[in-house]
Amino acid sequence: MDNILFLKPVFHEKIWGGNKLNSIFGYDIPSEKTGECWAISAHPNGDCEILNRNFKGWNLSKLWKDKPELFGNLPLKQFPLLVKIIDACDDLSVQVHPNDEQAKLLENESNGKTECWYVLHCEESSKLVYGHNATTKAAFIDMIDRGKYKELLEYRNIKEGDFYFVPAGTIHGIGSGTLIYEVQQPSDVTYRLYDYDRVDSNGKHRDLHLDKSKEVVNVPHRDISIMPEVKKENSVKVTTYISNEYFEVRKLSIHSYYSTKNDKPFLLCTVIDGEGLINGITIKAGDNFIVTSQCNRIDIEGKLEIITSNVME
Repeated sequence: MDNILFLKPVFHEKIWGGNKLNSIFGYDIPSEKTGECWAISAHPNGDCEILNRNFKGWNLSKLWKDKPELFGNLPLKQFPLLVKIIDACDDLSVQVHPNDEQAKLLENESNGKTECWYVLHCEESSKLVYGHNATTKAAFIDMIDRGKYKELLEYRNIKEGDFYFVPAGTIHGIGSGTLIYEVQQPSDVTYRLYDYDRVDSNGKHRDLHLDKSKEVVNVPHRDISIMPEVKKENSVKVTTYISNEYFEVRKLSIHSYYSTKNDKPFLLCTVIDGEGLINGITIKAGDNFIVTSQCNRIDIEGKLEIITSNVME
């Protein structure tokens, strides 16, 4: 039985998308306006196919349902994580997401959307929208109603390697010239607060979700600083960015060899740079795979960087 599962990404074209998913990772993208790579996903809007011979053609959702032993027999109905790579050639809309309780109430969805970002690439001038300046809900609503977005929104300068935690209720927006690695709850619920007055190819403005945005936003904004924990194991640097009830996210910077016991029910992995071997299997930048619970030990050779994510038991 395959104990490391490789996946075929699902791509989504966006008004703000570009071609970096091809130029940087070599993905066969559908157009020059490809904004999202759903790299590891069992969500209905982007259910990845398994590439391994034993399960070739299976969707990840089917594997999760029919082969729970591969994922540690976790008592969860839905695959609990979604991994994306986002190419923002232009600014994304400014958004906010509901938490679990709000998603059930407003959308009849089982999950809200808490996420986190790792900046893979960005231009010198790239920025993020992260947070807002309103101190009360009444002030927030007033600024939205009067279109005072420049005064309301808070912008952050960014650089490659930055990491941001984006809890549900946080106003956020990815800026142009940015390639982001995102780990999130398995939800596609997004409330669009502001879209820079853009029009689509049909000359129409995209829908805004102002009432729901006002309902779910955190006021005042709570800025959560992340202090990565870095450990060195011989020639390997292991950076733990976050570990909470939603996900644990790490980066492995490997220069020759890395070996560890697999103590996770499953581990989601993306090679973001370099190439090498995992348990004798060739891997390179852009490869996405799941180390299942059937894999007792992980041995990696080569010079490469891998971002991993998992749920906490």
